[in-house]
Amino acid sequence: MGVDVIVVGAGIAGLTTARALALNGASVVVLEARERIGGRTWTDDALGVPVDLGASWIHGIDGNPLWSLAAAFDIETVEFTVGSFQFHGRPIAWHDPSGARLADAPSDAFTADLHTVDALLPAAVDAAAPGTSYADVVASVVESLGWVDSRARRVEEHMAHRSEDLCGAPVTDLDAHGLDEEHVAGDEVVFPGGYGQYVTALAAGLDVRTHAVVTLVEQNDERVRVTTTDGAVFCAQDVVVTVPLGVLQSGDVRFDPPLVAPVAGAVERLGMGVYDKVFLRFPSTFWDAWVIRQQGTAGTDWHSWYDMSRVTGEPVLAALVGGDGARRLETLTDQEVVAEGMAALRRMYGPDVPTPDAVRVTRWAADPFARGSYSYLHLGASPDDHDLLGTPSGRVQLAGEATWSDDPATVHGALASGLRAANRILDTTVGVEDLVRPVP
Repeated sequence: MGVDVIVVGAGIAGLTTARALALNGASVVVLEARERIGGRTWTDDALGVPVDLGASWIHGIDGNPLWSLAAAFDIETVEFTVGSFQFHGRPIAWHDPSGARLADAPSDAFTADLHTVDALLPAAVDAAAPGTSYADVVASVVESLGWVDSRARRVEEHMAHRSEDLCGAPVTDLDAHGLDEEHVAGDEVVFPGGYGQYVTALAAGLDVRTHAVVTLVEQNDERVRVTTTDGAVFCAQDVVVTVPLGVLQSGDVRFDPPLVAPVAGAVERLGMGVYDKVFLRFPSTFWDAWVIRQQGTAGTDWHSWYDMSRVTGEPVLAALVGGDGARRLETLTDQEVVAEGMAALRRMYGPDVPTPDAVRVTRWAADPFARGSYSYLHLGASPDDHDLLGTPSGRVQLAGEATWSDDPATVHGALASGLRAANRILDTTVGVEDLVRPVP
């Protein structure tokens, strides 16, 4: 089959690329390995209400293209400004290491400490030597304040959980500059109908082939040739590969000739984080905060619970677990995961916490078409590696959140990378506002 452009992957980056190209007259086919479209954007209704198993938030609506598209696509939003492991914003129920709810005074003192450290971190990061971890920078700031014992432990613990939440990686593996790009402007919002609404809107009118697992991308001076596991061959003038960084690192997709050195080097240096979710639907609510956070060793993996009833209208709690904790949970059965989660909740709320009516557990590291949740700045990597990853290799270029240095690990970063890839091929400028037009 011959077309102008082949797009590999029907996530947000792939669909954005294909839509921009098709709107400008290019013939495009999208090859998606899964039986569904959306990639790491996946809205599921197994709990009886829509929940997002992958991407959930618009992280900062000010100037964010997803915010303008939400209105254009008639997607309902709900403000939920606690999505980036903030320690302010909407009400948070802090629980001390014993499981007891912190009273207002100690809670306020703790958040004041977090604000103090957060204000000092940028300068400490700027002064850090290459190869310094985020954990080392946080520790140096806490030490400079003279804090010791539990006061120091609670702050360093929180910053570690923030690393796990934002990057899906242990704080000791995260480069000191790894959270530089995580400062977002404006409120955060989520979607009662799920992120999948963007997927449906962007895919409308496109030629998307599911169950098409790409294994080989070949090119010469005249064309590209893409082969799938079932032996199907697709030919085109250009190809945009939007598979996640974890898939690139696995070698499941082979490139002949290999990707150019800047791209290959970035693939090796960047990290692929893991961030999983445990959704529990209960007979009724027993909590009274937007977010529940557990301090101490009891919160090593079970430190954060989000009140999804404010989005779904039903009594659903979601535990969000990243880094080593997520990788550990993926080795357990659903029953074992739920048992741990229930023990964590009963530690905070007592033995009368009811058994959940329905459960949904994600396993993004085990997903062969994701191999993780999103990219992060591993020790030894540079923020420039994200853009290097998007460097064209002849007729082949990569797109996706990992290729966008301004906002990696975000949906709007994936969308922006898709527009960049399409604009390079078209040699023109297609804007976000163009994506709302119907594909001819």
